[in-house]
Amino acid sequence: MFTGSLVAIITPMTADGAVDFDGLGRLIDMHVDAGTDGLVVAGTTGESATLSKTEHVAVIEAAVEFARGRLPVIAGTGSNSTAQTIELSERVDLLEVDAYLVVTPYYNKPPQQGLVEHFSAVADAVTKPVMLYNVPGRTGVDLLPETVARLCDHPRIFGIKEAAGEVKRVGQLRELCGDDFYLYSGDDPTAREFMLAGGNGVVSVTANVAPAGMAAMCKAALGGDAGLAAEIDDALADLHHNLFVESNPIPVKWALERLGLAEAGIRLPLVRMDVSNEPVVEAALQRAGLLT
Repeated sequence: MFTGSLVAIITPMTADGAVDFDGLGRLIDMHVDAGTDGLVVAGTTGESATLSKTEHVAVIEAAVEFARGRLPVIAGTGSNSTAQTIELSERVDLLEVDAYLVVTPYYNKPPQQGLVEHFSAVADAVTKPVMLYNVPGRTGVDLLPETVARLCDHPRIFGIKEAAGEVKRVGQLRELCGDDFYLYSGDDPTAREFMLAGGNGVVSVTANVAPAGMAAMCKAALGGDAGLAAEIDDALADLHHNLFVESNPIPVKWALERLGLAEAGIRLPLVRMDVSNEPVVEAALQRAGLLT
């Protein structure tokens, strides 16, 4: 299964908010060249919440075509409606994706039993592996380790993107789910510690702008070289934090524009990053050696 640096890739857009498919192809080529280990497409960073269903499927289909088997493609298909999640996942199931990323239902705050039934229903409906996604800071609900333990034996649920920012959950999940269940950090600032504690990789926002650095850090951490991983991660530390100085993906889209890698387009209700934050993100890019 997938390990290492999985980029939570943006959906590039033109200034008028249209999806820039050519730009997506260029970004994917960059990730192949930089050593990124996989693409997570149409997730939170990919602005899935403001893509129409037609666009959502088209972006995932384009990513598969651009990747051409060079990188695995994990398709974000989650929503706060079980029926809608299943409908979208079934449409994407016809494409040559490698797995799904399915977020906990947001806003409606289901209880833990509701989460079990939601993820089980989605996994029952598709033919490809499912990665659970826990990000309580954005969804308002926490998929607890004990609940993951009730889901991890499903034949199509293979792992979790854990974005609670609590490294201790690696040990809890390992004890409850065993070594064959894949654990991915969804929190760049703690990803190194997460992998050194036994995680399998990270679904990274930072990897959008520093793909080679994130890939090298992950390789070191997964290889048990804590010193080298810390050295590489130190240069990326400001990016891990400052790419969240405003709501994701506002800062990372500005950073990619600043690096000449993508246009400035973003969709309402998100807007261009405030000018007061530009020096903060630019300084992080400089510390990471991405600007001369």
